[in-house]
Amino acid sequence: MADPKPLRLLAQDAEDLGVLSAALQDAVAKIGDIRWDAQARTLTIACNRFRWEAEGKKGERVRSALQFGDVAGVQARNLRRDAKGAIVSLMSIGFEPAEEAPAGLVVLTFSGGGDMRVSVDCLDVALADVSDPWTTPRTPGHAD
Repeated sequence: MADPKPLRLLAQDAEDLGVLSAALQDAVAKIGDIRWDAQARTLTIACNRFRWEAEGKKGERVRSALQFGDVAGVQARNLRRDAKGAIVSLMSIGFEPAEEAPAGLVVLTFSGGGDMRVSVDCLDVALADVSDPWTTPRTPGHAD
């Protein structure tokens, strides 16, 4: 079987966001690669995504971009914004709907207890692989 093509995914509801969350589990990023543009109302995260969908004995990573549109605000907890070179590992992305649909809160949970809460007017999320994959000797693992 041929290697999977680069991912290009969109999320417009909580179910779609669950697919993106699974694809991004264990993605790593530098704090400096997380950018909120309040004027454009976007939050963009450049990361190295582990390619869970790739077959083979060796793991692969690929450079990916995740962008949230219609962002009203962003809050971070236990993430040092001044430590631009600090590495964070994404564990999951969830959605909490607001009383007035389609607005809500996207919660990005990172290992080590950090999280981001992204207030959105609606779910408008895009994930795209932007490089060729490379082999990594480290496959992410989690304690049971």
